[in-house]
Amino acid sequence: MSNYPVKMDVKPDVKAFFDPATNTISYVVKDPESAACAVIDSVMDIDYAAGRITYDHADEIINYISANDLKLEWIIETHVHADHLSAAPYIQQKLGGKVGIGEKIMVVQDTFGKIFNEGTEFQRDGSQFDALFKDGDTYMVGNLQAFAMYTPGHTPACMTHVFGDAAFVGDTLFMPDGGSARADFPGGDAGTLYDSIQKVLALPDDMRLFMCHDYGPNGRDIQWETTVAEEKAHNIHVGGGRTKEEFVRMRKERDATLAMPKLIIPSLQVNMRAGEIPKDKDGRPMLKVPVNGL
Repeated sequence: MSNYPVKMDVKPDVKAFFDPATNTISYVVKDPESAACAVIDSVMDIDYAAGRITYDHADEIINYISANDLKLEWIIETHVHADHLSAAPYIQQKLGGKVGIGEKIMVVQDTFGKIFNEGTEFQRDGSQFDALFKDGDTYMVGNLQAFAMYTPGHTPACMTHVFGDAAFVGDTLFMPDGGSARADFPGGDAGTLYDSIQKVLALPDDMRLFMCHDYGPNGRDIQWETTVAEEKAHNIHVGGGRTKEEFVRMRKERDATLAMPKLIIPSLQVNMRAGEIPKDKDGRPMLKVPVNGL
């Protein structure tokens, strides 16, 4: 890991927020030496059948930051989520901070801009975000240095963000008994995902890993924190030295059985815009449903 500035002696405070509607875990990561913090993978609530947006989950995060007199400096998206809508603009409006995502967002915007038949007014250059991260880029949260690792495979724009001894892996990995994310979305690739997982597992054994999702396999309680050592030893998809060929075969067979996420159509339209809801020609918030497009 000599290419990445790993600092295991720095131990940020991590507060998790679980959203049961989407099984998403959002995080507030605090610099141990100051009041500065970052938000990872926030959630905006949607009643898709009713076409109604609310902000209860985001308000919980905002209230936590305010009650603890923290200063929000970054709102990080690990990738363009297909199963929940980002609350980044809402949180930014309330608390400030910069919204960041991996630079390959442009690939996602180009792919889904076509699927959703977006016009030329939809910019496909990532300009909706305040920062676009490349592999190895660093940024500061107060005195806490964070860095981004490019970990594609689930999507082309997936990044793992590392703060001291805490890494936020997005959908690249699940808890050891949950395995790994699907790789059959446009731009996904099982072999690439395997390689990305190996990058994460090359971090120090006692690196804390924080998941973006957990579904409580076999009825266990929801969990979101593990370690590199635990994943290497016990992950049901990649642990114990499973080969790339075995993983790719398993992933392709498994992905063929999975249904589309319930919120994929609104999520992609909103999240590729950094959490902004698209508008029709009259300026009204409006979502599209591409027929047989996904």
